[in-house]
Amino acid sequence: MRIERTVDLPCGADRAWAVLTDWERQAEWMRDADRVRVVSEHREGPGVRLAVRTRLFGIPAFTELMEVTWWDPPSGLAIQHGGPVIGEGTWSLLPEGPATRFTWVEDVRLSLPVFGEAAAWCYRPFMGMLMRRAQEDLRRRIDRG
Repeated sequence: MRIERTVDLPCGADRAWAVLTDWERQAEWMRDADRVRVVSEHREGPGVRLAVRTRLFGIPAFTELMEVTWWDPPSGLAIQHGGPVIGEGTWSLLPEGPATRFTWVEDVRLSLPVFGEAAAWCYRPFMGMLMRRAQEDLRRRIDRG
């Protein structure tokens, strides 16, 4: 399942990058993240590993391990999902005058052997809504400084 969402952020790409990669603070704008921890030795670049305590319907449900596979500051990064969700998330930043266009793509599937596709199809609208709200919360967070 592929979902793509774009929002214009009221800052330059360097500032947007700094906020996006402030790993432990992602749970402040990402509603489905209860907690994010860096579990690798380093915090930047390919190989950064994250443990993300994920909420389902507002309830902390599982911890997903993720790993950064592409890192190009301040243009973008890709993260490989490694838990119940399998696939890749990509964040791209494109300067647009004084603002930055932030595009978030999730190309994922659920690891449920038989019902994964059906569950993903049912979850798709909810995931799209979560991504849209996260981007709106991120924009408001940047607005507030």
